[in-house]
Formats: sequence, C-alpha cells, structure tokens
Amino acid sequence: EVLAPLEPPPQSNTLMGLPIVAIESILSFLSYDETSQLRLVCKRMDLVCQRMLNQGFLKVERYHNLCQKQVKAQLPRRESERRNHSLARHADILAAVETRLSLLNMTFMKYVDSNLCCFIPGKVIDEIYRVLRYVNSTRAPQRAHEVLQELRDISSMAMEYFDEKIVPILKRKMPGSDVSGRLIGTAPVPGPSAALTTMQLFSKQNPSRQEVTKLQQQVKANGTGLTALKREISELRIKVQEQQKQLQDQDQKLLEQTQIIGEQNARLAELERKLREVMESTVGNSSGSGSNEQSPRKRRKAVEATDCPRKSKRLRNRK
Repeated sequence: EVLAPLEPPPQSNTLMGLPIVAIESILSFLSYDETSQLRLVCKRMDLVCQRMLNQGFLKVERYHNLCQKQVKAQLPRRESERRNHSLARHADILAAVETRLSLLNMTFMKYVDSNLCCFIPGKVIDEIYRVLRYVNSTRAPQRAHEVLQELRDISSMAMEYFDEKIVPILKRKMPGSDVSGRLIGTAPVPGPSAALTTMQLFSKQNPSRQEVTKLQQQVKANGTGLTALKREISELRIKVQEQQKQLQDQDQKLLEQTQIIGEQNARLAELERKLREVMESTVGNSSGSGSNEQSPRKRRKAVEATDCPRKSKRLRNRK
C-alpha cells in the first residue's frame, strides 16, 4: 500500500504564524547581532527584526541615561574633587559612550525616522550593553580607551559602511530626490569637477549614459566626502568641548591654589608677628634681670670700700 503524502501544516502553526508580540518575546532571548542576521529569513521576520533593532537602540540610550544619572548623583559637585573620586573612571567611560551614541544617532536615526531603514548594526548595541554592564558591576574599571576600544572600532566601521554603501541607495528612495540622490531644491555640492561635468551635460541636448553615470559617481564621491567632513567636524567639536572642560578644571584648581597660598601667607605673617613679640619680650626680661643683678654687687663693693680704711687703722694700732 502506498501511503498518502502528508499535507503540509497550516501556516498558523509555523513561527511566522504567531503574533508579533510572541515572536518578539522569543527573539528577545537572542543577541541583537543574531537578530540582525535573522532579517534574511523572510519579509515578516525582517519587519519584526527591524522593529526590535530600533527599539533596542532606544532602550540602550535610556539605559545609558539611567547609569549616567546614578553615577553623577554619587559624584561631588566640584570638578577638582571629581578627578580624585573612585567613580571618576566610571564617569569618563559613560561620557565616551554618550559621544558614541550621539554619533550613531546622527548617522542612522535620520533615515530610521523616515522609515527608510532600521538601526542595522545590532552588534554595536550588544557592545554598548556590555560596556554599561561592566561599568555597573565593576568598582575599579580599566581606563576608558581600553574598555571602549572594541566599541569604537565596530561603530566606526558601521558608520563608514552605512555612509558609503547604504546612504546613496536610501537617498534615491527618499521622496523629492532627483537621479543623483540629491533633494530637489537643494544647492548642489560644490566642486570643480562636478561643475564642469554639469556644464558639459547641459551644453548637450542628449547627454550619454556614460556622462550621467560619471556625474552620479562624482556626486556620490562628493557626498561621501561631505559626510566624512561632517563627522570629523562633530568629533572636533566634541574634543573642543572636552578641552574646554579641562581648561575650566585647571582654572578652578588655580583659583583654589591661589586661595590656599593667600591663606598660608596670612598665617606666616601672623606667626612672624607673634615671633617678634616673643623676641622683644625675652630681650626686655633679660635686660631687666641684668640690671637687678648688678645693683647688689655695686652695694657690696661700696661697703667693702668703706670698711677698708677702718681695717687699716686697727692694724696700725695693734702694731
């Protein structure tokens, strides 16, 4: 007897047939890196994973804000005292993580808010969580550059790849953009090569495809250069802010040192004045005692001088 083939199970019995809340609760046991890799399964899984990645970035931002508030609440208010506090390294690491989060936000969230993509690098979210948990669980953490080395590397690679490979594709999908990906009504990117090619194109009524592709490539290159410059400018601004904070700390320390020096000078002047008074009092006492000692001696000598002629007369009478 030939067995009849089994019918495929209905779609509702598969994982994708479950509600989105159930799928998200199942995927929550995975890391965000694994969740980002599951986007290749199907469209429904892609939508669920995109939603989880976007929520994961917002959650890690809130978790970072909570950790930073807890650390700042335990730090002293004076900047000079914060440097020597046991939580100084915790604060430095959290400040560096805040810088990374701001750069990632500027790079990705513009397109995430436009529903053009999701927060793609799930491994970055995992690394940020690892750093924050390390800061919360360690009393004496390592230095900031040692803890954040991996986070800086993978976040920089993710942002560079996104700007170079994905942003040009997303700009074409944006409403109101022309063939080159530039928004209609915005000024073109300045550059001599781009200006020459546009003049050559408009001088001809029917430009060839090669010229159009060359123009698009040049516009893309200029766009990537601009994004790199914007990123460098933002990093320089952050460095300038950090240096300004350090200068303020140094100024505060100088003020405190000048106050301490002034107080010490006042104490030294007071001690010198007291020392002079003590010296003057000792000199006066010594001179008074010397005069008192000399007066009885003089009296004795005077008495002896008066007694000498009497003794001489007695000796003569005896003879």
